[in-house]
Amino acid sequence: MAKKGSRIQVIMECTEHKDSGKPGTSRYITTKNKKNTTERLELKKYNPILKKVTVHKEIK
Repeated sequence: MAKKGSRIQVIMECTEHKDSGKPGTSRYITTKNKKNTTERLELKKYNPILKKVTVHKEIK
């Protein structure tokens, strides 16, 4: 049987990459507990295209 829980997969996308004008996107996949974290996630992750750590926000 599959696990039943409140953890869901979310996609994180870089916020600074769109403004840079460089091609491509920086996205990460992670999980979050929907019951404990109702708002959208915001994490600092490494962007390999910009070669620095940037803020990544949850997208739908």
